[in-house]
Amino acid sequence: MKFIDEFRDGGLARKIADRIASEVLPERLYSFMEFCGGHTHAISRYGIGELLPANLRMVHGPGCPVCVLPIGRVDLAIELALAQDAIVCTYGDTMRVPASNGLSMVRAKARGGDIRMVYSCADALEIARREPGREVVFFAIGFETTTPPTALALQKARAEGLRNFSVLCCHVLTPSAITHILESPEVRQFGTVPIDGFVGPAHVSIVIGSGPYEHFAQEYRKPVVIAGFEPLDVMQAVLMLVRQVNEGRAEVENEFTRAVDRDGNLHAQALVSEVFELRPSFEWRGLGEVPYSALKIRPGFAEFDAERRFGLDYRPVPDNKACECGAILRGVKKPTDCKIFGTVCTPENPVGSCMVSSEGACAAHYAYGRFKDIPVHAEVTR
Repeated sequence: MKFIDEFRDGGLARKIADRIASEVLPERLYSFMEFCGGHTHAISRYGIGELLPANLRMVHGPGCPVCVLPIGRVDLAIELALAQDAIVCTYGDTMRVPASNGLSMVRAKARGGDIRMVYSCADALEIARREPGREVVFFAIGFETTTPPTALALQKARAEGLRNFSVLCCHVLTPSAITHILESPEVRQFGTVPIDGFVGPAHVSIVIGSGPYEHFAQEYRKPVVIAGFEPLDVMQAVLMLVRQVNEGRAEVENEFTRAVDRDGNLHAQALVSEVFELRPSFEWRGLGEVPYSALKIRPGFAEFDAERRFGLDYRPVPDNKACECGAILRGVKKPTDCKIFGTVCTPENPVGSCMVSSEGACAAHYAYGRFKDIPVHAEVTR
């Protein structure tokens, strides 16, 4: 299959791994953060970590939209379903994110809330058309990738006069989160999370282009290589980062040239700009309040803003004390550093958001990496 099979070639993967091993400097350590959960999944699924030299470390970033969704936002969606009798529509992964009082959206559904899994915002629009006597709310999450479809749905709702449709907007922005990470004490002050460069997100960059990352290369002297999600994409991006570090360069390079250019999708950007504007601040799970890191619905579309329509009052809620998702999302800890990983917290019974989505660091490690941490004994006693 074009652009799939040729990027999963094991022979080529070994050649790239050999090239990386020959170019890393043995006297130094390399730490690269893959921001996007899709890259985290690929690294775990295809065993990329085992092909990299011991002095090269991949740091998991907060680029899973389900993982960074704070509890308080999920609580608002549950409130709409249980207290406001609204039909709440959302993506499948969001249904299982743990919320307050032992609830999640799927558990709230079991208590009688009308919460429905949809594949797109367009599905929620269709439900609103079919059931004009019910309030239908789309719980919109995701980075720049999923924002244009939400904007298009809001435009259609206004054009059609769908008065029973609204959006609970939780769309967040990638560049602001990267800035927040680079300014964090763990990276800037204490150096407990060393970051020499970033593997830039693929799908997000299709929309916003490579231009927005130039700030990180210039201001923070951190190279960025935008990469696709296939294993050879990721390995080639790592090689490109190693070369930049060795040569003392800090530039934005684009490995994913088959889908990304510098300017991105200008039509999608204009659509988003017409419907949404920046929030002054937004809470991210694991990162806390991040300035100008999320979007809200513009006043011109206020009648379709669920927060305004229902008078919702957002309240932050602390994570479960036993869960280390916050530290894992910041790169401070690994999934195996969490005491409940793989025991109390599993994909079937997630305690933290990192175990919910397949792109979450904990879920990816549980599915593909946890057995490699078990010591292998030379002899087996019979």
